[in-house]
Amino acid sequence: MAKKLVIKATAGADAPERCSQAFTVAAVAAASGVEVSLWLTGESAWYALPGRAAEFELPHAAPLPELIVGILVGGTITVCTQCAARRGIEEKDLIEGARIAGSQVFVSEIMADGVQALVY
Repeated sequence: MAKKLVIKATAGADAPERCSQAFTVAAVAAASGVEVSLWLTGESAWYALPGRAAEFELPHAAPLPELIVGILVGGTITVCTQCAARRGIEEKDLIEGARIAGSQVFVSEIMADGVQALVY
């Protein structure tokens, strides 16, 4: 079993089912004791801002704010540097526990021993 799970969410409200899947898998993994690193790219970057996750709606899906709390208990949330810049998002704008980092950090995370990477 992987010791760490790195998940990249590539969609937000533009593809809500895919977005929800990424957050749900990350939260379930964290609740199961797996170290989780959730990367928010594209439109999912908005959900690292206070209050934005509460705006997300998808029938029969867990609320994103609850999933985020669960993810941060056992892991990290990272917003892609370029995605943040394109949206005018700065580190000071993020929810507590989230960060901004670039591709070099993502690559170093996914190339480490014992890591499983998923992209949604």
